[in-house]
Amino acid sequence: MRVSSFLALFRPALPLLLGLSLGCSLSLLMVSWTQGDTDDPCRDDLNKGSLFLGRDVQRDQRNGAGEEDFQPRIIPYHKDPNKPYRKVLRTRYIHTELGIRERLLVGVLTSRATLNTLAVAVNRTVAHRFHRTFFFTGLRSPKVPHGMTVIAHGDDRPVWLMYETVRHLHQHHGSDYDWFLLAQDDTYMQADRLSELVGHLSSGQDLYMGRAEEFIGGEEKARYCHGGYGYLLSRSLLARLQPHLDTCRNDILSVRPDEWLGRCIIDYLGLSCVEMHQGMTYRYFELQKNADPEREESAEFKNAFTVHPVSDPNLMYRLHKRFSHIELERTYQQIQELQMQMSNLSDLTPEGKAGVTWPIGINPPFKPKTRFEVINWDYFTEEHIYTCIDGSPKCEMRGADRADVGAILEIAVEGLNERYQPQLRFRKRRLLNGYRRFDPTRGMEYILDLALEAISQKGHSQVIAKRVNLLRPLSAVEIIPMPYVTEATRVQVILPITAQDQDFVGNFLDMYVMNTLDTHDNVLLTFLFIYDPFDAQRVSQMDVFAGVKSMIGEVEKRYGDVKIPWISVKTEVPSQVKLMDIISKKHPVDTLFFLASVWTEVNSDFLNRCRMNAISNWQVFFPIHFQEYNPAVMYRDQQPSASSSTSESLRDGHFDRHVFDEACLYNADYMSARTKMAADILDNEELLESMDVYDIFVRYSGLHVFRAVEPALIQKYVRRACNPRFSEDVYHRCVLSNLESLGSRSHLAMALFEQDQANST
Repeated sequence: MRVSSFLALFRPALPLLLGLSLGCSLSLLMVSWTQGDTDDPCRDDLNKGSLFLGRDVQRDQRNGAGEEDFQPRIIPYHKDPNKPYRKVLRTRYIHTELGIRERLLVGVLTSRATLNTLAVAVNRTVAHRFHRTFFFTGLRSPKVPHGMTVIAHGDDRPVWLMYETVRHLHQHHGSDYDWFLLAQDDTYMQADRLSELVGHLSSGQDLYMGRAEEFIGGEEKARYCHGGYGYLLSRSLLARLQPHLDTCRNDILSVRPDEWLGRCIIDYLGLSCVEMHQGMTYRYFELQKNADPEREESAEFKNAFTVHPVSDPNLMYRLHKRFSHIELERTYQQIQELQMQMSNLSDLTPEGKAGVTWPIGINPPFKPKTRFEVINWDYFTEEHIYTCIDGSPKCEMRGADRADVGAILEIAVEGLNERYQPQLRFRKRRLLNGYRRFDPTRGMEYILDLALEAISQKGHSQVIAKRVNLLRPLSAVEIIPMPYVTEATRVQVILPITAQDQDFVGNFLDMYVMNTLDTHDNVLLTFLFIYDPFDAQRVSQMDVFAGVKSMIGEVEKRYGDVKIPWISVKTEVPSQVKLMDIISKKHPVDTLFFLASVWTEVNSDFLNRCRMNAISNWQVFFPIHFQEYNPAVMYRDQQPSASSSTSESLRDGHFDRHVFDEACLYNADYMSARTKMAADILDNEELLESMDVYDIFVRYSGLHVFRAVEPALIQKYVRRACNPRFSEDVYHRCVLSNLESLGSRSHLAMALFEQDQANST
């Protein structure tokens, strides 16, 4: 079963919205809610508001009770001046205040002997499909399986285990769940079907539901629920049963725990086990000895909620595989039925059949409003792709791209064979042309031109070319939970300065003062002066950073409560990792750093995103700044107007993905990654000079490394000084950054054209 590679050409993945059928056919796609009188009994019930009510409520309405609509009664608030003021304590979650509970809790009765076998199989197959699953045992095993909530009661006697389990469920979870399902560890459960069952039952009634069994002797009409097939207990029943548990434990003698519980419920609550309630049936299947799940084709097996007995874990996994296939086939059938309904209803729409987009049920393709919104198609063959990340016109297809293309080619041929067999059978010769694009509204689209060998039933063959369209739809969109962050966190800006960068410090300080100090933002600035060995020796006679230090003093004098510290470092190779080591030791572990460059324009919008995107012990943020082009190339003889807005200036540059200097990270995260790197440094001391902070987090930390464009982080054009003593990779990225920052292709072409024109004349 290859669900991950399943494409919408043959079996599209659609979220299913299934209607409820109560004695009549109801389809939201076929009912007009604005029509007047009609003979449709479903619409009559719906207009009366009784279609989804229980049978007893409908009977009362037919007898004249409750015919009037419910009218809300507004109770005005009057404060009694004679009573002292008392603060109202609200619950943390609204569902607690409203009394909203989870639907189903599952308790699995196991033992010390089967905890690491059958109980583990239950946990791996269906436990994750329920909201909460507990495993109850008498004595705990020496080694508790990972990922399971095991509760040991200290006694292996079956009746005692049942007594303690019911008492534990009521005391600890009685107010949090509407339904409780108890089953043995040799029971296979269909989680989705059981959840759907309790979703259709009224939780306000006392209910004891499962497979009804006669007591030994069979003289009574009352029945108990067999524990092997599981049984449901309502919350109200559990609450009524709680006061009688001790009496039942002392007075009722039984070897079977399910029989003991049934006798207790019958004697003190007067309820018997039922298999049907409110039109819903508890379906089960008894598995025969040496039965093969793959060969079971009966409707009783396919519709079962639980299967018993399951003798070993391997059989449990085989049952789960079989039921997964059954559910998948039903899902495909439901998708086809929904698509057929949608196709039939398309005649009633203003656009008619022409308005139906392929595949039916998937969002239509994105329609661009301007040429800038057009989604480009990427051309590929089986060996090469012609849209490369590094900008090259052609590169070898490898990794995930090769696996993706191989999968769609295989599925395309399989789909063609399913459609045309037995008249024709296809065999792939080669891929002539391939195109793909990612549409964010629907998924990955493919167009394939295939050279196929078509073989007829008589054995004749011919090579033909056929074009197919495929779609890998977006189906299960996952929301990743993120820890809580706040925009009030203090940001510590670190600014490394070399002697060649002094001319740009003035502009940096002006922007910093205007965007942080004048706005009283929670930001601190620390300068890191990097001296080469020659300048460090004569710092007492002539300090190369004297001008910068005087500018810092002027800022501190203007803002009396502001202190801008600096740190002096002597090094021949100003490696980012070496500098970060010095900074890290001088700040607390909970410090949020922003590593800036002298060309960075700090503003509040970016600082807030720095606070939100850098999450301690979870994520680090490496923004891609917007680099302006060389104005001499862009404007040549004319200069841009001074009134141009920021949005307009973004058109005269590009996002520089070659630079990794800016970073937002927590000191504790850096120290943790740096510690893991210590062992590699012992073998290779030059490793510090060949890596930057980004490489450290990618290689030595398990955190999310978030790399994204940042339009609020803008840098003016400057030609960077690339240090050849850095690693080849770092030096190469610096050179590429300088080259790509000269100008756009059109402006560079125009400059070359004008130069050729000037040379020719």
